[in-house]
Amino acid sequence: MSTSCNRDHISHREAARCAEMAMVCLTDFEEYAKEHLSKSTWDYYAAGADECCTRDDNLLAYKRIRLRPRILRDVSVSDTRTTVQGMEISFPVGIAPTAFHCMAWHEGEMATARAAEAVNTCYITSTYSTCSVEEIVAAAPNGYRWFQLYVYRDRKLSESIVHRVEALGYKALVLTVDVPYTGKRRDDIRNQFKLPPHLKVKNFDGLIQEAVGPEEYGIPANTLDPSISWKDVYWLQSLTRLPVIIKGILTKEDAELAVEHGVQGIIVSNHGGRQLDGGPATIDALSEIVDTVQGRIEVYLDGGIRTGSDVLKAVALGAKCVFIGRPAVWGLAYKGEEGVREVLQILNDEFRLSMALSGCRNVAEINRNLIQLAKL
Repeated sequence: MSTSCNRDHISHREAARCAEMAMVCLTDFEEYAKEHLSKSTWDYYAAGADECCTRDDNLLAYKRIRLRPRILRDVSVSDTRTTVQGMEISFPVGIAPTAFHCMAWHEGEMATARAAEAVNTCYITSTYSTCSVEEIVAAAPNGYRWFQLYVYRDRKLSESIVHRVEALGYKALVLTVDVPYTGKRRDDIRNQFKLPPHLKVKNFDGLIQEAVGPEEYGIPANTLDPSISWKDVYWLQSLTRLPVIIKGILTKEDAELAVEHGVQGIIVSNHGGRQLDGGPATIDALSEIVDTVQGRIEVYLDGGIRTGSDVLKAVALGAKCVFIGRPAVWGLAYKGEEGVREVLQILNDEFRLSMALSGCRNVAEINRNLIQLAKL
C-alpha cells in the first residue's frame, strides 16, 4: 500500500480519498454494506434458503467456467451496447427486482431508478418497493423500466397494479413464478425480521388492510397465491398489452412451456438462492434453456454476477442480458444513486476489458466458442 494510504497518520481528507480509492470491485461494496447496515438488514439482503447451497453455488459456478480467448483481433474500438425487447441499453447488465431499498438508503428505489437512467440500462422495479411506482417514475422520468409482480389470492390487487404500471410507461411485466410459498430463510426467522416501522410496501398503501394477524415481509401472511399455474400467464396477458417475461425458470421443460404460452422472455433465476435450496446455479441451468428456446424468445439470467467476466460468460452461453440484485443494494448502502452508478460502471468497465482480452469487439461477437467445454 502506498504511503499516502498508510492509515497511521493521515488527514480526514486523505482518509476520505483512500476510502474512495478502495472501491475497486463489487466485493468492496459488499464489505462496506456489511459493516454499515444493521445486522437484521444485512441478513435480510444476504439470506439464502436453508443451508444456502444454491445461493453460494450461484457464485462458485462462474469460477468453474473457463474462457477461450482469441488474440490479435484489433480490439482498439469496442462497443458494449445491446438490446432487450427491442430497446437499446448501454451494456448487457440491468438491475434485478429486489425489495425494500429504503432499508439500504433513505431515497430507496428512487435512487436506484436514477442510477439506471444515468447509465442507460433496464431497472426491474420490485412489487415490494418502499417507494411507489409513481414516485419511481417521477424520480427518473426517462428511465427504461420493467415491473416485477406476483399473483395474489386477491386477483384484483394484481390487476390494479398492472394497470397502474402500464399507464406509467413501464415497458414489460416480469412475473415471478418461483414463490408459491416463501423459502425458509433461517436468519430472517432468528432475527424475527420485520420491515422497520417507518417503511411500508408503498405500492399497496391503502389497498391492503393493515395486518392484524401475522405479517410476512411487509404484507399480511398468505397474500401470495400458491395455486398459481400456467393458466395465470394467459390471465395476465389478457389484462395488458405489455410483454410478459417469466422469472424463475430453471429447466428446459418449463422453458418450452413458457414459449408455448406466448411469453416474450425468460429470466433464468433461482431467486438469488432464497427459495428452493439444492437447485442448480443459474449459469449452470442457462445452456439447456437457451438450447430449447432456440432464439424464439429472449433469455436473461440473474444470480451470482460479480465481475465483468461473469457477464461475458453468461452472454457467451446465450443470455441476452444479465441482472444484478444484491450488488445494486450494496451500491445503495455505500452512496445511494452514486453508489449504484459506481457498481454499474465498474461492471461495465470490467465487461469491456474482458471482452477485449477475449478478442471480442462487440456483443454480437460473443458466442459459445468463447467457453471451454468441460473435459469428460
